[in-house]
Amino acid sequence: MTVLSHRACTLGEGALWHPLRGQFFWFDILGKRLFTTIGETERSWHFDEHVSAAGWIDHDHLLIASATALWQFHIDTGRCEKRADLESDKPLNRSNDGRADPFGGFWIGTMGIKAEPNAGAIYRYYNGQIRQLYADITISNAICFAPDGQQAYFTDTAKGRILRQALDLDGWPKGDPVVFIDLSDQDFGPDGAVVDAQGNFWNAQWGAGRVACYSPDGTFREAIQLPTTQVTCPAFGGDDLTTLFVTTAAEGVSNDPMAGKTYKFPTQFTGQREHQVHVTAPHISSDRDSFIVPPEDAKQGDTTQGSPK
Repeated sequence: MTVLSHRACTLGEGALWHPLRGQFFWFDILGKRLFTTIGETERSWHFDEHVSAAGWIDHDHLLIASATALWQFHIDTGRCEKRADLESDKPLNRSNDGRADPFGGFWIGTMGIKAEPNAGAIYRYYNGQIRQLYADITISNAICFAPDGQQAYFTDTAKGRILRQALDLDGWPKGDPVVFIDLSDQDFGPDGAVVDAQGNFWNAQWGAGRVACYSPDGTFREAIQLPTTQVTCPAFGGDDLTTLFVTTAAEGVSNDPMAGKTYKFPTQFTGQREHQVHVTAPHISSDRDSFIVPPEDAKQGDTTQGSPK
């Protein structure tokens, strides 16, 4: 185990390996920040609303989920352009877990800011449109996809059951989801997840201090233990996709110097290459739909900063 970042995130999340850049990204949702590492250098961007998850569009751009929209973000310039509204009519909600699917779409979950019961939902952005897939979600998490593209996974952490969903040829849900792993009788909750190239399901488990690995049939295989309890989101990366990156949270933890840090582990498993998100033309109707978020280490006056309102 290696500490990738000693920064104590209040709620580290949204782990993403950008395969074209060879670069790892993650978020502090409650800190409203996006982070990355470039060699030994860490860079961050601060937004004016919660940001939580991302997918890669091309070498230079991410699709970022915020509390109110999906944004195309230029990594080098900080330029943000709106691609779709996301519950912009629900000021007491925010985005949470999300991941690109094998069809060029992007699944994103929402939740109440105070985790109000059934306040959230799960959506899919595809071909420039966003559509609700599931309603009455309390804490959306564990969105990920089997390597054959025929199954999706997700959970409502509050209910403790990880669900598996069959997909049609365009990546839309086909039939009803079924229970894949039932953790409802445990004293921890399923958080973010990723599926490796062999179909194994890796789940960060909030309150358990571990990332647990399950075989494609849902059988427990092994677990990687972390030195802190609130484990939030895993992602495979590195040159050969065998390194597991893991975010954690300092939220709800006291007197734990390891909480909120970001870790990486060598494994004997190979991850899937993160899927690319396909986007359409910008959805810009006002100045607030296009703006620049400079990196926090940029000199004052280098750029004009803006943020979603």
